[in-house]
Amino acid sequence: MTRSGRTAAIIVAAGRGERAGNPLDGPKQYRPIGGRPVIAWTLQAFLNHEEIDTIVVVIHPDDHQLFAKAVRGLNDVHRVLVVNGGTTRQQSVLVGLEALADRTPETVLIHDGARPFVNGALISAVLNPLRSGSDAVLPATPLTDTIKKSTAEGLVETTLSRQELRAAQTPQGFAYAAILDAHQRAAGQVAHEFTDDCSIAEWAGIPVRLVAGSPDNIKLTVARDMTMADKMLGREAQAGFSTLPDIRTGNGYDVHAVTTGDSVTLCGVSIPHDHALLGHSDADVGLHALTDALLATCGAGDIGDHFPPTDPQWKDAKSDIFLNHAVGVVRATGGTIMNADVTLICEAPKIGPHRQAMRQSLADILGIAIARCSVKATTNEGIGFIGRREGIAAIATASVAYSEPVNDG
Repeated sequence: MTRSGRTAAIIVAAGRGERAGNPLDGPKQYRPIGGRPVIAWTLQAFLNHEEIDTIVVVIHPDDHQLFAKAVRGLNDVHRVLVVNGGTTRQQSVLVGLEALADRTPETVLIHDGARPFVNGALISAVLNPLRSGSDAVLPATPLTDTIKKSTAEGLVETTLSRQELRAAQTPQGFAYAAILDAHQRAAGQVAHEFTDDCSIAEWAGIPVRLVAGSPDNIKLTVARDMTMADKMLGREAQAGFSTLPDIRTGNGYDVHAVTTGDSVTLCGVSIPHDHALLGHSDADVGLHALTDALLATCGAGDIGDHFPPTDPQWKDAKSDIFLNHAVGVVRATGGTIMNADVTLICEAPKIGPHRQAMRQSLADILGIAIARCSVKATTNEGIGFIGRREGIAAIATASVAYSEPVNDG
């Protein structure tokens, strides 16, 4: 049995985190580590993974403003569904599962919001057995400490063998229909203590396959964990560890000649004009330049490599198709788009009245805040082919942060 259908992720973040320090600092999932909230690090890992279609984040009813502030500026947050959790983790997971009912995913990952060091490799390691037919997958690590069983009086009763013991992590992966049914049946069981979702699967008779977890994939529980995580992700660690983000900047340039017509499309906005731009597609120099800039950040060629002008299917195509493709290439490579800047070079039309619409167009396509999108314009002071109004050009710059090294192969 193989699966190739939709995959969803549930991030459980409704807890109060009482053991994580001063309660006046708020729930631990919204406290900053490495310059941004814990939940933002966690969520970005799933947003970056190309196999995750939908994400449900289960939060406390009082935390909607905290959550909105925490994820501000993250890419693709329109893919995130936010729901209110229950009084226990088990209830919150069931709420998340039921919120996916109308989307009918084939597989689902369930992850603790307070595990911000999850990465794409671990997510894929859990997904692979699910694609091959496993109904439940648990990432786990071997125990390294000697394990003692104690008596009620605080004495050692016996030493346990570590050979068959594992420390469970998340994300835990499941066939969606199977774990939804198991959770719904387990909701009425008061005699059982379910400490994670795989324990519910075990109770329901679903075989759980083990895969290697990551020693870095720790759950932040107490104040010491928060301090350690901040050092790992913050400036103190960047000098000596490989957690420093790989920030890459790409540049793009495009130019198109004018032709007869009554409008031009620039940065996704149609502007009435006494000429049009000549090109195989809609000749949007702004989006073309930005497409090249994004592709440059991961060495993925240029727009012509992906959309040859000799291919008739791109005749008169809207250029947002090209930019959307470049965004997908960047994200599939583990990139987070941080900023986009486009300079349009033309004598006419006037760009100022349309600048905000252009910035919004870029923000919508890139999935980032409009504050991270800049559109500027300049003339060529009457010099050259642009000065003679024979064409319009654009220069674009994009900054992308890569959480993992880009595969140069």
